[in-house]
Amino acid sequence: MKKYDLSRIMKKAWELFRKAEITFAEALHRAWLSAKAAETNRKRIERAKDAAGVTEETNTWSGWKSLGYEVIHGSRSLFDAELVWGSRGDGAVYRARFFGRSQVAETAAGQG
Repeated sequence: MKKYDLSRIMKKAWELFRKAEITFAEALHRAWLSAKAAETNRKRIERAKDAAGVTEETNTWSGWKSLGYEVIHGSRSLFDAELVWGSRGDGAVYRARFFGRSQVAETAAGQG
């Protein structure tokens, strides 16, 4: 039986409820879709990373930004993967591009 972080799911539901201006039931539904898609997305990212032969730490542009880094201008993504976007509620697939640790620089805000 799969175990889910119920606290994280509820936090995500409240975040969606406040941000997307939808009913709480819909927000909770989308939060569950995101939680269920997380394992699928993780596997898709690992497969794409292995296929590209990438061994360094990777993240998306927005993922690096949230960690206090910025992708160096002109850098090309190392690989991309089709991921399930559960928080939209429709199970749509989107293409995410991933950049390596060697392609980012710490921002001034991240240095402090």
